[in-house]
Parts: sequence; structure tokens; C-alpha cells
Amino acid sequence: MTITADKKNELVQEHRANDKDTGSPQVQIAILSERINALQGHFKSNHKDHASRRGLLMMVGRRNRLLRYLARTDRQEYLQLIKKLGLRK
Repeated sequence: MTITADKKNELVQEHRANDKDTGSPQVQIAILSERINALQGHFKSNHKDHASRRGLLMMVGRRNRLLRYLARTDRQEYLQLIKKLGLRK
């Protein structure tokens, strides 16, 4: 259900803008996307887990807000990120 610290560090390394960047929208979106994908697998076997489903919906909403912000502020980076993550086809 959760991602490991190693996977999170790997995502930060891949999507960061500079050496000290850990909280940019690109990094946050990548981490949220990984957590959402992990939870989707959880629901295949636990379809009655409504508490986790609420958490999933909150994560999807947060990712959508970050994507809208990124689209408003840096359109080119937004387009690269959704292509890289396979979002909004």
C-alpha cells in the first residue's frame, strides 16, 4: 500500500529540478502517482476497504490540484511530466 523509502528517493532523483529539490510539484506528483498506483492494486483484493478508498480519492484530488497548478505556471514542464508518467492520455 505504501511505497518504500528507496522508491521515494528514486522518484525524487528522477524528477527533481536541482540537487536540493524535494518538494517541487513535479516530485510531489510523481510520488502521489506511485502511491495511487499501489493503492489501486490493493483494491483488487480488498474491494470493501472504504477507509482506504477515501484516502485514495484525497490523493487523486491533491494530484489534480498540483497538475492544474503546474499547467498554469509551467506548461512545457506539465506536458513533459504527464507524458513521462502516462497521465491524461
